[in-house]
Amino acid sequence: MQESTNKPEIAVADPMVPALYRVDSYIKESYDTFTIGLRPSGQENDRATDWAQHHSQPGQFNMLYVFGKGEVPISISAGASGSRLLTHTTRDVGSVTKAMFALKVGDTIGVRGPFGNNWPLESAKGKDVVLVAGGIGLAPLRPVILEILARRAEFGRVILLYGARSPRDIIFKEDLKKWKGQPGVIVYITVDRGSSAWHGSVGVVTRLITQVRFDPENTVAMICGPEIMMHFTVEALKQRGMKGDDIYVSMERNMKCAVGFCGHCQFGPHFICKDGPVFTYDSLSSLFKIPEI
Repeated sequence: MQESTNKPEIAVADPMVPALYRVDSYIKESYDTFTIGLRPSGQENDRATDWAQHHSQPGQFNMLYVFGKGEVPISISAGASGSRLLTHTTRDVGSVTKAMFALKVGDTIGVRGPFGNNWPLESAKGKDVVLVAGGIGLAPLRPVILEILARRAEFGRVILLYGARSPRDIIFKEDLKKWKGQPGVIVYITVDRGSSAWHGSVGVVTRLITQVRFDPENTVAMICGPEIMMHFTVEALKQRGMKGDDIYVSMERNMKCAVGFCGHCQFGPHFICKDGPVFTYDSLSSLFKIPEI
């Protein structure tokens, strides 16, 4: 007769069934970009949402479902520690995100996740961290900065290089101001197109890499943005002496299931939703050379 272990049964949420959240906060970051903070809607969702709320890691994403419109993958743009909200930042670029753009505080939305792997914060302990973001790519890197600032003594210098299309496209403006004032944190911002009121750098973000000082032997780089921008950023970092296995990129594809079943996000032998979205550059270097894969 088998001995009973008397272990409590743990309910596991179905990864394909969205849990109900309500919009608790809404911040308009720019004319087409917004941040929503989500809170679980009702006690019946506590088990299903506890993992997403407290165990998400910087770099992971959730599937957000707007009822009657559809579902999209959106990166988590704030850390879970110290907050009861799930935070996501996205642009109004399609039918689902347009519907999200129109949400109001108190509205209900579905959440599945978190999915994917995370940025290598543990591997970056004791090292300098170079973050390069293009456009909305700053959103998936924001939790990295927040986590490093919360554990400041564990990391070296932090260098954030951020490029936007124009001054009006810059997001997280208040955060950028705060980060600039933190000890050991360097923030450089550039835009593709300036304006009469813009007195900062104009040009692609890769040009900033030559302007910053870091030890390539003791640095971890994390990059998020359009693939062409990431390609040239990697090349610039390698010219500075960095190795491909110390350079991490976050990939984006048309994810549907988020659990590796549908195949929509296949990238060579990888599924972005399951094997990524964060990869070392070395693991993708051959694929980066193939146009429109």
